Amino acid sequence: MLFTHILLCVLMLQSIEPRVFAKGKLNVLYIIADDLRPTLGCYSDPVVKSPNIDLLASKSTVFNNAYAQQAVCGPSRTSFLTSRRPDTTKLYDFNSYWRVSAGNYTTLPQYFKSNGYITMSVGKVFHPGIASNHTDDYPYSWSVPPYHPPSFSYEKKKVCKDEDGTLHSNLLCPVNVSEMPLGTLPDLENTDEAIRLLKSVKDLKNPFFLAVGFYKPHIPFRIPQEYLKLYPIENMTLAPDPEVPKKLPEVAYNPWTDIRKREDVQALNLSFPYGPIPKDFQLRIRQHYFASVSYVDAQVGKILQALSDLNLAKETIVVFTSDHGWSLGEHGEWAKYSNFDVATRVPLVVYVPGVTWPLLEDRMWTYVDAFDGAAELPAEANVVNRMVELVDMFPTLASLAGLPPLSRCPLTSFQVELCTEGFSLAYLLDRRTPPTGNQAYASSQYPRPSDSIRPDSDLPALADIRIMGYSLRSIDYRYTLWVGFDPKTFRANLTDVHAGELYVLAEDPGEDRNLFDDLNHSTMARKLGPHRSWAETLKRHLRYFAATQPAR
Repeated sequence: MLFTHILLCVLMLQSIEPRVFAKGKLNVLYIIADDLRPTLGCYSDPVVKSPNIDLLASKSTVFNNAYAQQAVCGPSRTSFLTSRRPDTTKLYDFNSYWRVSAGNYTTLPQYFKSNGYITMSVGKVFHPGIASNHTDDYPYSWSVPPYHPPSFSYEKKKVCKDEDGTLHSNLLCPVNVSEMPLGTLPDLENTDEAIRLLKSVKDLKNPFFLAVGFYKPHIPFRIPQEYLKLYPIENMTLAPDPEVPKKLPEVAYNPWTDIRKREDVQALNLSFPYGPIPKDFQLRIRQHYFASVSYVDAQVGKILQALSDLNLAKETIVVFTSDHGWSLGEHGEWAKYSNFDVATRVPLVVYVPGVTWPLLEDRMWTYVDAFDGAAELPAEANVVNRMVELVDMFPTLASLAGLPPLSRCPLTSFQVELCTEGFSLAYLLDRRTPPTGNQAYASSQYPRPSDSIRPDSDLPALADIRIMGYSLRSIDYRYTLWVGFDPKTFRANLTDVHAGELYVLAEDPGEDRNLFDDLNHSTMARKLGPHRSWAETLKRHLRYFAATQPAR
């Protein structure tokens, strides 16, 4: 009640401000999953059942090669919400607030708020804690205090029931929702709150920006137990490449420390750092991850149906994405914390009324039950294969909403409050106009504390970072350089190369055969030299490699 009262007071105040948009301005519904790789039907995944996201995709543009800028929650979310890369936000862990440690950067919701929008946050949008000033960046970014579901306080408690009835803090945690504290789960509460907010702003003359952050499929897999029925364990398979690649440098490996902390994983008594996890438990992890995806899909479907029921679908942009991916046994790894595709590639689905789909249907979306085997398959999506990045979403949404365009950031932009390190993708969204041109690269990075694998290799504190892995992904290659890094100056030494990775994707789509040792480093360094920008240095290296390879 208090939250609703605050919302109504703020809306009354904003309604009398001089900067008010006319009715008909496009709203924005920005849906963010947590740790979701593109294991979805609309990305041709043969296993996962995601009928509601697939239905959204059928009326949207699907970006097939979208990448996060760092494969961990806090840095990624700060990056795409400010449209700045981690080297500009100076956030590689969870322990600093960009407005204090880097620059007073304008965020995506803040920009919409300053242009007359009612901005609202539900669930996990910014990373909580120090990384967003313990407020989810309120009041800078949001018109009202962000909503956090009360049941989330039990997420890491001993609520997972074993066969003997004892309670544990497990990785695998399918539950009877009625037996949970408060009788619910965080993402169920998020869905209800998002629908309540849509109803509350339906008839206001101000447009709205509503961000909804689901907590799943992030671990622990505390989900309604019925979703496991969609994925019988006898139908589960291991990752296609479950072994650690022979030429993978130690600095590139993620030892999945976070899942080792769960009681059911501790009981396996696994060796550090490589394990491996027993195959039967690997299958169960994959089963629970897929079930968690279907659980999130159901929540997305409920919100989309509400959008239709409230007659908002024809005036609301919808974005569905994730903060990064999650390894499911590929390369002998689990979780995120790497530069591999499975950790950095994300789903990115964008619906724009009248652009990605004509305004002909009275009812745009109806909830689809994943348990209904007779559900009709949706139309084929409009797919864009060019490389894009999550930092592109800020300028894209500003363009789609008709807001003043963002300028490109200069090479050093710590003193620039509003600019973008991405590009607008708006021109790629109209399915009637085939996209032209091709962004050649997407970039990611990941820090490490040492060349050898340590318990904090997954998530080193800033003061302990000694190496930064800078990675470029093109249609043909993934190329990563692990170079020396000074956490006091936030500077990388591109001449101090500790290790590297090069994968030719046409022959090696799983990124298992590292060809970095095939490069003639001395000749390449002599001819090309380091560039001021790490991205330009890697691009030069890739162009040189491609030009010197014999025809395959």
